[in-house]
Amino acid sequence: MRFRRRTSLSVALALLIAACSAGPAEETAPAKPRLGLFSTLPIYWGEGDVAALIDSGAEPDWVRVELESRYDLVPLDTLEPDALAGIDRVILAQPRALAPSENVSFDQWLTAGGEALIFADPMLTRHSEYPIGDRRRPQDVVLLSPLFDHWGLELTFDETQSGEERVLPVAGLPVPVRLHGRFVRNDSGAEERTCTTHDEGLVARCAVGQGTALVLADAALLDWDGSAPVPARRKDALQALLGGFGAQESLSRD
Repeated sequence: MRFRRRTSLSVALALLIAACSAGPAEETAPAKPRLGLFSTLPIYWGEGDVAALIDSGAEPDWVRVELESRYDLVPLDTLEPDALAGIDRVILAQPRALAPSENVSFDQWLTAGGEALIFADPMLTRHSEYPIGDRRRPQDVVLLSPLFDHWGLELTFDETQSGEERVLPVAGLPVPVRLHGRFVRNDSGAEERTCTTHDEGLVARCAVGQGTALVLADAALLDWDGSAPVPARRKDALQALLGGFGAQESLSRD
């Protein structure tokens, strides 16, 4: 019995000495929240062959840099339940047309408390090296009508507007737009899905069950040709929209 007690005491002393002699625990940076990115725009990988992009050492797209300054960015290829599992926030930036199952999955994800920022451009103006019809080319015309209709929204487009880039106020912030759309409300929305339009229809904010979606009827904010530094006000506008996840109450109603 004495032998066992001495052995236990020796082990405890050894552990105490080891703990005292060890240096202070290393401080680790807090984990960033995860943000899903679902887009046909070359934000994450750039435009072109991925291997060639890595070998060239090209700078990543400025939007990716801004997103990764706040989030652990997760590129998404689909909006099926398995892809959205474990993600609380998602950006849809000129996404491809969704499969019926993806429409249902994304709506259910929002209903359960997800938060989304959506750039839905009716006439994309971003330059692409790929010709019209090439599957690698970003989606020229957003095709989210089934989802919007389910939320009681309609995306309209004025063909007579100027094709030049303009700066319009979005929640009091100067945001660049070009050939933008406008949202109007209709009576097709399902229960527990309420959308309000703001800034003359340029923005819609939707409450979908326990979740929220902030939808901008343009994607020109995400453009930049890379030949010059990105203007600070462009970055500020994007960061302000990111900061509004789940808290767009500052948007004034029309």
